[in-house]
Amino acid sequence: MSIFRTKSIDALIAASEDPEKKLRRTLGPWSLTAMGIGAVIGSGIFILTGTAAAGETLAYKSILHAPVLDLLMHGTKALSMTGRAGAGPAITLSFLLTAVACSFAALCYAELASMIPIAGSAYTYAYATLGELVAWIIGWDLILEYAVSNMAVAVGFSAYLNDVLDNVFGWHIPAKFANPPIVGGELTGNWFNISAFLVLMVLTWILVKGVKESANTNNVMVLIKIAAILIFVIGAARAVDTSNWKPFAPNGFPAVLTGAAIVFFTYIGFDSVSTAAEECRRPQRDLPFGIIMTLVICAVLYIAVALVLTGIARWDTLNNAAPVANALKVLGYNGIRQWVSIGAIVGMLSSLLVFQYGQARIWFAMSRDGLLPKMFSKVHPVHKTPHISTWIAGLVVGIPAGIWDIGTFADLANIGTLFAFIIVSLGVIVLRKTQPDRPRGFRVPGAPWLPMISIAFCLVLMMALPLETWVRFFVWLFIGFAIYFPFGRKNSALARA
Repeated sequence: MSIFRTKSIDALIAASEDPEKKLRRTLGPWSLTAMGIGAVIGSGIFILTGTAAAGETLAYKSILHAPVLDLLMHGTKALSMTGRAGAGPAITLSFLLTAVACSFAALCYAELASMIPIAGSAYTYAYATLGELVAWIIGWDLILEYAVSNMAVAVGFSAYLNDVLDNVFGWHIPAKFANPPIVGGELTGNWFNISAFLVLMVLTWILVKGVKESANTNNVMVLIKIAAILIFVIGAARAVDTSNWKPFAPNGFPAVLTGAAIVFFTYIGFDSVSTAAEECRRPQRDLPFGIIMTLVICAVLYIAVALVLTGIARWDTLNNAAPVANALKVLGYNGIRQWVSIGAIVGMLSSLLVFQYGQARIWFAMSRDGLLPKMFSKVHPVHKTPHISTWIAGLVVGIPAGIWDIGTFADLANIGTLFAFIIVSLGVIVLRKTQPDRPRGFRVPGAPWLPMISIAFCLVLMMALPLETWVRFFVWLFIGFAIYFPFGRKNSALARA
């Protein structure tokens, strides 16, 4: 069937060499690693670390809000669940377990990225292995993932920026221009969240100027972010009271596993490294390095923060909106607290930059394949960036971020990421069967078993998401089908050929 036609890897590579649609190769291994760190580590390292250790209070409002896995295991009894036990200091083990689980998907990404060094990430890999319809689904899904993630982060950045301005300068942006006019479907009386919109426009302008300039900006932000984390870890370490680590796992190993499911989503973003495949100098070597090194460095930083945080404060006191800042306030470490604020703001900026970069590359790759209008694959004659895709992606994210409170849609990014991980892991298995002799710059050890473990783990985590997230996900896919069948199917490069 035409909807399952695949595009050969050689054809994908040949299309990337078209002079009119060719991107400039300027990125090295450490720039790719910095991109990964910029995407993975945001302000969540100073928030989720504490809340996952303390546990969550759950109150499902309806069957739609209950996780699918809870409904399957407990039926309607899941609606009466009141909370999830915290992992306590053993949240460090949760971060370690999650890093190991994510490494399965990361290794699969590394193999396919070294084989198919093309912009588009999981979309491109799906086109080469599972067919055009699956490629469209995953590409449409990735657009949702990157867009919704950045909408939520931009809204959070606006709130955090206003708080810092008020604390440092005694001045803040007026509420009518600092808060969204629509929250929870109700009008708030505000006009527009101007700072959420403007930060995205500034970052979009940087991305249009060139990938090297964007990478250099991200490198600086990542260095500041890591410096803030190290200042917290080293500076607060002298206040660690080892009695706070006893008992280490107050709610047993099941709570450690629950903590792993909660913090899994702090690791998503390493896949954004693969979207830079066409703009790195030696993709066969540098892409696997960037993906794997991102995961290793981020795991070490997360575990270090978790150890120190649960050492300076009792784990059951950390269930608040700013656990790190509040723990430092109790200790009187206001200097370190200021660095944490800087790290949180810069963390959000670097996440916004990298995800906007990745989103524009998805639009670019889909347009070059004919699945989206041609204008999205136009390359700037001077900067050699997909400038139209980048500006439109900025507006598509910036305008909603100025109007709505997008925080309630964060789970959509999670289900999109997990679905992409499944497609990539399945792609490794398919290519090992169909093209076993094609050169690979990196090979997943233990294939096909390791990719199969990756698929199983992602399915379990998808089941842990609320039913309403699944409903919204399928609505988004239905909208995508309404675009693909009348336009993409007829205009794709394979259909024209």
